[in-house]
Amino acid sequence: MRYRLLGRRTGLRVSELALGTGMLGRAWGYGADPDEARRILQGYAEAGGNFIDTADNYQFGESERLVGAFAGPDRDGFVIASKFGRGAGPSPALAAVGDSRKAMVQAVEASLRRLGTDRIDLYFAHMHDGVTPAAEVARGLDDLVRAGKVVYAGLSNFPAWRVAAAAVTADLRGWVPVAAIQVEYSLLQRTTERELLPMADGLGLGVMGWSPMAGGLLTGKYRNGERGRATDLKASVLHDDPARHGPVLDALVAVADEVRSTPGRVAIAWVSGKGVLPVLGPRTRAQLDDNLAAAALKLSADHVRRLDAVSATPAGYPHELLAADDQRATMTGGRWEQIDRPEQTVA
Repeated sequence: MRYRLLGRRTGLRVSELALGTGMLGRAWGYGADPDEARRILQGYAEAGGNFIDTADNYQFGESERLVGAFAGPDRDGFVIASKFGRGAGPSPALAAVGDSRKAMVQAVEASLRRLGTDRIDLYFAHMHDGVTPAAEVARGLDDLVRAGKVVYAGLSNFPAWRVAAAAVTADLRGWVPVAAIQVEYSLLQRTTERELLPMADGLGLGVMGWSPMAGGLLTGKYRNGERGRATDLKASVLHDDPARHGPVLDALVAVADEVRSTPGRVAIAWVSGKGVLPVLGPRTRAQLDDNLAAAALKLSADHVRRLDAVSATPAGYPHELLAADDQRATMTGGRWEQIDRPEQTVA
């Protein structure tokens, strides 16, 4: 396992593959039982992994408890990320969900108890709630850092303009910086490239990419009639469109055959190669071991080009307009050289 810095705003060194723990626990009716969860966590640690991602709503809090019980004896050896905003039970009270400061304070205290720790290394607002001002979220996270309950702050599943607003507001007011974002990113979800990834690069944010295998669709197992999240936890798989993902999976299988690997590993390696830190989501130790092998896989430029081409997503406006304008400028020798500037007058 190699390590990388989490963005340009921190000195936090994390393993190149993060362990997502949404499948650790059985409270959702689907996931790993406690013994299998411990085997997954143990296997990840033995491989050199130090970055564990959880959330208060994962398995209605069971995931945090399992992570805390495992990491407790070596707490300082792990970077633990968690999230708030969606509630830790099947029917949370209205005041307990969302991104408000009240919900944030309640959630962090409950997560600390479940994790059995005195601080959360990286704390995310889980999902933009549509109402809480960016400044309230940023200031609330700053308060938690100053109180010693949180070390770094992040935003998950937020529109790019809201992330930028929170980050710039925090910078201007001397609050703890927004250090990282979490986004969905895979060969079947590339709209992230329109605004979120360029924004993160411009601001120096670390980027964690969840569902790099699109909920298992990119493993190819469903073609063989196997079961998994797409069949047993359908709400968690967002891109189950065979007409669209068929050509992508065909190309993925072909590349996997050429590099003597598996489609799932290639999918993870593709995400990693884009500078995004993949968040694995295994339900079994066998799945984890297969996923971890992606760390040793390097795709050639031709392989990346082929996967990029088959999975390409329209850039949309204004990116397509700007690209066309750049092309016209190149053909005419540069747009600025073609402009007649009026003479400036001095008042």
